[in-house]
Amino acid sequence: MKFTFITLFPSLINCYFKDSILKNAIDKLLIKIDFLNPRDYTKNRHKKVDGTLIGGGAGMLMSPQPLFDTITSIKEKDDNAYIIFLTPSAKLFKQNDAKRLSGKKHIVFVSGRYEGIDERVIELYADEVFSIGDYILTGGEIPSLILCDAISRNIKGVLGNADSLNIESYENTLIEAPSFTKPDIFKKNSIIKEFSKGNHGKIATLKYSLSLLKTKYYRPDLYKRVKIEGNNNEK
Repeated sequence: MKFTFITLFPSLINCYFKDSILKNAIDKLLIKIDFLNPRDYTKNRHKKVDGTLIGGGAGMLMSPQPLFDTITSIKEKDDNAYIIFLTPSAKLFKQNDAKRLSGKKHIVFVSGRYEGIDERVIELYADEVFSIGDYILTGGEIPSLILCDAISRNIKGVLGNADSLNIESYENTLIEAPSFTKPDIFKKNSIIKEFSKGNHGKIATLKYSLSLLKTKYYRPDLYKRVKIEGNNNEK
């Protein structure tokens, strides 16, 4: 899969792919990373890519022309490129979105800056618009990286052990159960003995119970959904 990042600061993103799993994925040609800077497409002689807000308001907004031309240059080469904008005023990105989008061949992330992006660009080009949470960042580069990482992990061959995808948090609504390593060195906070006895049926049942408890504590909204789904299945 190819990921193209439209950003004013490619260096903020590029360094993330220099190590670990995603670097290996690039080396194996499982993913390809590309960058386009709207500043290279601006027609302003001073290379400006922002403008004042119509109707007043603090700060500056990313101008439409540089983004129009940047995205057009991508579409001219690949009309099937899937354009995703990152903004706090959008639906939350979920694990199911990561799995679904891993089937795309080319995803383009548009990272906003300043006070955001001229809405006309989003209306014209967005295939989807996502938020990573109810808070504000200085730019869309981090959200773009988060989506790229989450999507890439679901591409076949990227993870060393694909089975790990099946037991992670949010795969079955619940948060993943606590995990432990050997040896058991903490006398006052010992691991659960059942985990060491090799009875996989009992371990699975125990982990599910712990997963329920952890979800109830940290994410009561998800726990409530699980209980409702369970009651519906019993009917």
